[in-house]
Amino acid sequence: MDGRSHPPDFAEHTWGGFGTAEWVGNVLKMRVDHIKEDYYRRNGVPQSDKAEVTEYWIRHGNYLTWVHIAYDPVYLTEPLIRSVEYVATPNTEVTPYPCTVVTEVSRPKGVVPSLLPGTNTMLTEFLNKGPLHLPEDTPRGGAETMYPEFRLKIKSAGN
Repeated sequence: MDGRSHPPDFAEHTWGGFGTAEWVGNVLKMRVDHIKEDYYRRNGVPQSDKAEVTEYWIRHGNYLTWVHIAYDPVYLTEPLIRSVEYVATPNTEVTPYPCTVVTEVSRPKGVVPSLLPGTNTMLTEFLNKGPLHLPEDTPRGGAETMYPEFRLKIKSAGN
């Protein structure tokens, strides 16, 4: 919003990325790119350094709606859209670091998981468990695998 020029494609990618914003009526619209690769959720979809994010902050009285739309040509076959609602609580105090440290994954000291391309069986080991016998392209099938129509594709493949 301060008029800085947009960086070139080869500019450094940072955790915060490069953001521009504008008011559209009473909605703050932000666009962020030049983001380092990361992931969208703690146990979920990866994010490439080619990702772009558009966010909208919309205030309705004491409520704030945050809409986050991620576009990523490497990992997403369609935009990933999330929204959150917040309510103003003026007398609330938030501690400086309210999180609790926990061990999420237990591994022997010095072990760093590494899988060469094509060797990760975790993506396919569940395919033949249970009655479904899913096609091998299911884990990497993109957005179409989450819609009911995908079940028809599985049936037509003889599964």
